[in-house]
Amino acid sequence: MKRAMLGTLLVLLGTALSGCVAGGPPPAAMLGNIQWPPSEFKHTVATGAIRQYWSCTRPEPNLMRLEGIVANQWSSQPVQYLAWDLVGVDAAGRTLTSEQVKSAAVQLATNMYTRFQIDLRTTGGEARFDLYYEYQYQDRGHSPRLAALDWDGPVLMAQQTQRFFVLDACSDTQHLAR
Repeated sequence: MKRAMLGTLLVLLGTALSGCVAGGPPPAAMLGNIQWPPSEFKHTVATGAIRQYWSCTRPEPNLMRLEGIVANQWSSQPVQYLAWDLVGVDAAGRTLTSEQVKSAAVQLATNMYTRFQIDLRTTGGEARFDLYYEYQYQDRGHSPRLAALDWDGPVLMAQQTQRFFVLDACSDTQHLAR
């Protein structure tokens, strides 16, 4: 009797846990499903792990919208936890407005992409819009940091957060996709 109850309990627990896993974040899509490089975006920058394209529009008078796409085209290491900050800066270099978004996909493996959109409410005093972005990535060729347990267990590779900056991301003359 106890074995039957234990078996039933394990089946119910397994079913409950599998339901939690199934509701995770949406996965990144494969690059083969879209035209690459994308032609609908005006700007682009690349790092050693990703390439991203974006365009800036003003759908309303006090709204700057930055829409883009980012891909891990070539790196065998996954790129994780992407986030972007769009910052409105005045002529003196002071931050007036800012908005952050995080990627819907937690991880970009090789040949995968995800889209992002930032809607920034503006004050009207912004002279330019700067883009900050970050992600976690383990660049194995450049002095990786090792994190190990105190006992003789497995050695884990610690992923560092990589941070980048695009000055005047919505410029009519800079960062243009060719």
